[in-house]
Amino acid sequence: MGLLILLGVFAFCVIIGLPVAFALGVSALVAFWHEGLPLLIVFQRIVAGINVYSLMAIPFFIFAGELMFHGGIAMRLVKFAQNAVGAVRGGLGIVNVFSSMLFGGISGSAIADISALGSILVPVMKDKGYDADYAVNVTVTSSIAGIIIPPSHNMIIFALATGGAVSISKLFLAGVIPGILMCMCLAIAAYVIAVKRGYGAEKFPGWGVLVISFFGAIPGLLTAVIIVGGVLSGVFTATESGAFGALYAFVVTLLVYRSITWEKFKIAVTSAVRTTSMVMILIACAGAFAYMLTFFRVPTLTIELLTGLTDNPILILLMINAVLLLLGMIMDMAALILICTPIFLPIMNTLGIDPLQFGMILLVNLGLGLCTPPVGSCLFVGCAVGKLPIESAVRTIWPFYLAIFVALMLITFVPAISLTLPGLIS
Repeated sequence: MGLLILLGVFAFCVIIGLPVAFALGVSALVAFWHEGLPLLIVFQRIVAGINVYSLMAIPFFIFAGELMFHGGIAMRLVKFAQNAVGAVRGGLGIVNVFSSMLFGGISGSAIADISALGSILVPVMKDKGYDADYAVNVTVTSSIAGIIIPPSHNMIIFALATGGAVSISKLFLAGVIPGILMCMCLAIAAYVIAVKRGYGAEKFPGWGVLVISFFGAIPGLLTAVIIVGGVLSGVFTATESGAFGALYAFVVTLLVYRSITWEKFKIAVTSAVRTTSMVMILIACAGAFAYMLTFFRVPTLTIELLTGLTDNPILILLMINAVLLLLGMIMDMAALILICTPIFLPIMNTLGIDPLQFGMILLVNLGLGLCTPPVGSCLFVGCAVGKLPIESAVRTIWPFYLAIFVALMLITFVPAISLTLPGLIS
């Protein structure tokens, strides 16, 4: 009965429009009260949820991404991508994917990717004769590269949710090949659709222009190298690396590119504070909610349910993927990472799935959920940027869903994709 009250109150709060973070907190509070547990424990769990040193890296990553966004780095990455692959048939679609891979690896945010690159590329693609739905769909689906390719604050949240079962440095490495693989699948889909619709190719600007644009993009690209490299080398902790990355991003945009103004800096700070506040409140309330899930033995019951249906590991993996995808369509990503990890990680352990591989499966599933209705935030933002009705985008987005699904199945059933690079470090 207590579990039904917990889930029922949460569902009711979401339906009436209460923010997910508060819905998690209220439902946990009601469940605590129903079970006769001291209400003080609720607030202890909320405080404990964010009283973690590694979480300090999140505001630094977010601030670095905002500085990149408002400091003009996105434009330089787009120029380099356009000069590199724009000459392919339907090249601007591939440029969009390639730019997302580069910028996502710096910002670590899908929404920042859409806001920065979409506002640049979508109008250009329309002017070049590309249909609006194609431009928006490529932008939306490729934006989730920022979730998978390091550095990503969602990876830090996952590492926290595992209770220390994975290291952030290995998790960063685990995301490189899956992120590139997913972008390659999306680039193929973008190319096939471009050929089918008869889109043309851009003129190759010449090797000299390509080299110049590459050197112009290097200072921005080095942000990701500093953040990830600092963690992998052991020179920095994740928090220290994020702080240094934010400082470096500020110096680059102020002194190298000279594109950050005082007004843009204030906007970047305000956006970073707002995003960090939302994430931290979500993590705090999800801590109390996850405590009640454990109290009601949900992880154990889930294992018993799935293994009772079948003992085939392939079918169990497919069912877990389906559940994660469905949940990702209706709930916030950070909350789902904190809730689903304690539930499904024990199942993965019984199947012999490495936690690093499970992390990639989880992030890709939830990333795909960000691009799907009814609550896909990336889809809504992309349609707003492209001034396109959501119904028009959804009608033609399925080939890109299929591309991500192919990458997801490869990540699920080919462990080497996620584990090869982490295996290179002790």
